[in-house]
Amino acid sequence: MAASHSPRGVKFVGSYLHQLDDKGRLALPASYRREAADQRFILIQPYPPALTLYPETTWMDVEERLRDLVARNPKARMSALSLLSKAVEVVPDAQGRINIPARLKEAAGLDGQALLIGAIDKVEIWNPATFEAEVAGQSESFEQFVPQIFR
Repeated sequence: MAASHSPRGVKFVGSYLHQLDDKGRLALPASYRREAADQRFILIQPYPPALTLYPETTWMDVEERLRDLVARNPKARMSALSLLSKAVEVVPDAQGRINIPARLKEAAGLDGQALLIGAIDKVEIWNPATFEAEVAGQSESFEQFVPQIFR
């Protein structure tokens, strides 16, 4: 695995609108590829309708939390297995594209375009119209939290 570019691990910011090609491949933005150079990714859907792309180094932390959850709460096992059964490992090709399997494209409503959003240690992949509708439908204002975060 490549060394991280940040002392706290990978970091993804910004949003990019990219086209899915005919084979279901999606190009990762150059800045995202640089941030997670030489890493595999896990593509999963923990928060429908978006997909979440975890770089391998971040995914290791998720695995640890899952193991801990199932050990402490055996009833969570089947839900964890159900979620994990739909996950897929993806490796960017030489052009920086990842393949999104048809079942995940359908689950996320990806049809033609995809909006990639840097979510600090992972990347969320959204149908652009769905993302805009979700943002517009927020009843609580994030502004109340801004002073706590951006000091």
